Amino acid sequence: MSLAHPAAPTLARHPNEMDLRRITRALSKRARYRYVTPAVEAVADGYLVRSPCCSRGPDPAGGVIDIALIAWRASPPAWHLLRRDHRAQAWVEDSTFARISDLLARLNADPQRNFWQ
Repeated sequence: MSLAHPAAPTLARHPNEMDLRRITRALSKRARYRYVTPAVEAVADGYLVRSPCCSRGPDPAGGVIDIALIAWRASPPAWHLLRRDHRAQAWVEDSTFARISDLLARLNADPQRNFWQ
């Protein structure tokens, strides 16, 4: 007779509603393109930040473009910030953080204009 219990389904830590709201709220404090309202969407293991294109660089028509991908990786535990290379149509790893607050500070400051173009 086996006393083993069936494995409980594991729940993903991310995305979750609390972090989705935290990211959305933090983006209101960004340094660049404050006159547009970005959207944050839940994606597998993280969050996608999209915004209207104001500079007309990545999208001459001014459509909505991908700004950043915020991904949680459990092993080793860390937040990964990726930026969109619009020419190559690919995500590029920008930086890694232990805390999401540090990641959001980097995304909001964007001194080299890698995200908010």
